[in-house]
Amino acid sequence: MQNPLVSILTPFRNTEVFLKDCIKSIINQTYTNWELIIVDDFSTDNSYKLVENFAKKDSRIILLKNTKSGIIGALQMAFKYSNGDFITRMDSDDIMHVQKIEILAYNLMANKRQSVAVGLVKYFSEDTLGEGYKNYETWLNKLTIAGTNFSEIYKECVIPSPCWMMHRDDLIACDAFNPKTYPEDYDLTFRMYEQGYTCIPCDKELHYWRDYSTRSSRVQEHYNQNNFLDIKLHYFLKLDYDTSRPLVIWGAGNKGKTIAKILIEKDIPYYWICNNPKKIGKHIYDQEMRPFSFLKELKDAQSIISVANKEAQVFIKNYMTELKLEPMKDYFFFC
Repeated sequence: MQNPLVSILTPFRNTEVFLKDCIKSIINQTYTNWELIIVDDFSTDNSYKLVENFAKKDSRIILLKNTKSGIIGALQMAFKYSNGDFITRMDSDDIMHVQKIEILAYNLMANKRQSVAVGLVKYFSEDTLGEGYKNYETWLNKLTIAGTNFSEIYKECVIPSPCWMMHRDDLIACDAFNPKTYPEDYDLTFRMYEQGYTCIPCDKELHYWRDYSTRSSRVQEHYNQNNFLDIKLHYFLKLDYDTSRPLVIWGAGNKGKTIAKILIEKDIPYYWICNNPKKIGKHIYDQEMRPFSFLKELKDAQSIISVANKEAQVFIKNYMTELKLEPMKDYFFFC
């Protein structure tokens, strides 16, 4: 397959101030066989007019209006009208490296099917960039360089939503953008994982990810942490939980308590451990809090780690290694 058509799917809503730079970065790509399916999701500023002016000058830009509401509906429409053999996403407030499409497409062509081409990302902001975004960028890029993204999927979204590319048929096999589950990028990532896809290692910085105070992931309720936790636990129970093994929660903070509540609702038995001496021996939701050493007494247990403290996580990893337990089989970090 030489120079396959790449469909770039881009929803937008009220991003007039950023759209010009975004579209220019697409037009300036070294790889030229692309189409931009860009969908207006009920903008109230001049975004539509701005994109319309670009579309009049470049036939590769197909401008549509969302008939539903929200980013999932816009992505569904964009995918429906796309024609590319390769599919990728782009956020309307971000910027592509000039070789982004070329490198992702080349990596996809050079590898077997059921692969996901990814690239390094760089956050930028006109304001001070938060420490959390810097940490996420470092963690995500480390995984991408090694192509081991799925090895830590229960921590955070391991595929950057605007920096991946897939064969069309592989995306369809994941049910593409059909599930109406938010956050939609994390849900799609889990469906890639469910299909057994592999990430193609990449050490090139390909996407510039803009942060600002009104970005959707900051202000929309779809992207709050409870939704992330719901998705993690849903797919853990579906894909990695072994009902024949004891289940353990490690940590009694807010996340640990939320996980416990969901397990109780689903009538799934569990043990609860922590290393906080003030909580050990007490009962939360009628479950006794036990010391982490209790894990040695359980035979062949699986553990969900809800501890966010980095130093504590290092201790937990070392302890699990001491017990000869394996990540993504015997224990799963949810933080």
